[in-house]
Amino acid sequence: MMKYYYLIVSLFLGITTLRAQDVNVLLKEADNFEKQQKDQPALDKYKEILLIAPANIRALVHSAELNLSLGSRVTDKNGMRLYYESAAAFAQRAWQADSNNADANYIMAMIADRMPEIETEAKKTAVYFKDEKRYADKALLLNPRYGKAHYLVGKWHYELLTLPPLKKAAIKFLHGGLPPADMDSAIAHLEQCKTLEPYFVSNYLVLAKAYKENRRPAQAIEVLKLLVRLPVRTANDPALKAEGAELLQSMQ
Repeated sequence: MMKYYYLIVSLFLGITTLRAQDVNVLLKEADNFEKQQKDQPALDKYKEILLIAPANIRALVHSAELNLSLGSRVTDKNGMRLYYESAAAFAQRAWQADSNNADANYIMAMIADRMPEIETEAKKTAVYFKDEKRYADKALLLNPRYGKAHYLVGKWHYELLTLPPLKKAAIKFLHGGLPPADMDSAIAHLEQCKTLEPYFVSNYLVLAKAYKENRRPAQAIEVLKLLVRLPVRTANDPALKAEGAELLQSMQ
């Protein structure tokens, strides 16, 4: 009996090792596709990984990010909704796999940041707005040097302060109040992201807008000049760089 037991254990360990090797190979292939800005092939690779390892947080988080990226470039709302809802499902799986994982909390915050683009119901939009801050704060609690979580917290402060008064009042009414927002806090978090994620184009754009809103045009122009010189690293970067260049031109 012991002989068969050891044989079964050996087979199990062998299969586990092969699966781990397969996952590592697929992760490398997916990463290479992302570096080449090939979002759909990268997403397909991450889905292959999830067939082998359904709770792989890296694959789940990147699958969510890629669905958001693909969805943001779809022109019709129904197509965008399909991508965003798929992204939300992957993010939820990551968070359920480990709610104390910084990446899982970051991607939940990112989903909350983006879902209002397809959501028209005020109550749901208000929930997303509150969730974005909650999950981003948790990601920073778990990893204070999480650059993209700093970006989301900074963006949250900036957007709350620049919301139209009626929309801001509606969100506060639906939630019975929100944490206080502050433009200096927005800038501090966005600057921290710029240090930690020096090629993250979205952050530069929001940071420039925050400086502009804070009546610091010299700093806004300085950030925009950095933005337009950044290399293109994601499929969304060209559009963001074009928006930054247009803003820069309007300020000079």
